[in-house]
Amino acid sequence: MPFLHRPGCDLYYEVTGAGPAVVFAHGLGGNHLSWWQQVPHLAERYTCITFSHRGFGPSREDPGGPGPAAFVDDLGALLDRLGIGDVRLVAQSMGGWTCLGYALHAPERVRRLVMASTFGSLADPELDALLMARQPRSWGDQTSGVHAAAGERMGREQPALHFLYREIEALNAVDRATVLSGLIALRTTPPAALAALAMPVLCVVGDEDVVIPPDSVAILASRIPGARLVRVPAAGHSVYFERAETFNRLLDEFLSEDGRR
Repeated sequence: MPFLHRPGCDLYYEVTGAGPAVVFAHGLGGNHLSWWQQVPHLAERYTCITFSHRGFGPSREDPGGPGPAAFVDDLGALLDRLGIGDVRLVAQSMGGWTCLGYALHAPERVRRLVMASTFGSLADPELDALLMARQPRSWGDQTSGVHAAAGERMGREQPALHFLYREIEALNAVDRATVLSGLIALRTTPPAALAALAMPVLCVVGDEDVVIPPDSVAILASRIPGARLVRVPAAGHSVYFERAETFNRLLDEFLSEDGRR
């Protein structure tokens, strides 16, 4: 099993396919397995790199480690390890902190950026007001048995997919509350920083997302010059998982524009 050894951390990763590099950064309920519907779809045309953030199985982190504060550096170290000069980043939810952070840190290496169901580290008064008015649902609704990141529609219409989502999440040993606190503390990116991003950006969100309000992703898109926003109907927080055919089509269209900016 390939691991990147970092201070206080062993980062698991997989490389599949050949062609331009695409890195997938999962959300709080996932790990490298989350992208099982995207990697086979793209691997004949792209080098697909999946990894598990530190602490998310089978990656590990020493107790008391920096957690999300090290996500961006971890991604940079992984790209260096693999000798990747330029990359296309696909982020889901928590992964938006990782990918947006890296795009701001090394914009010359990021060809394209997909921000799915996330506003990343953006600190913005309009976003803050929205989040205060619409408190997101707790991560796991133990009363109904429906995982908030999967959504009621997935649980009702695709119960096997909902079961798989929970099984993937169960492989993670992280304390979700600690990770969430770390992500909140990292919301320090001013809108002016996003205005400097020059790479093409695609923002995707499900219209029925109860974890990240769809309007919050619209705010992110409005702060990035030229960014495109796609709201997917009949989809919750995990569009890539629940509506893979739609998500993959959006990826195909967006990535195929490489070199035609």
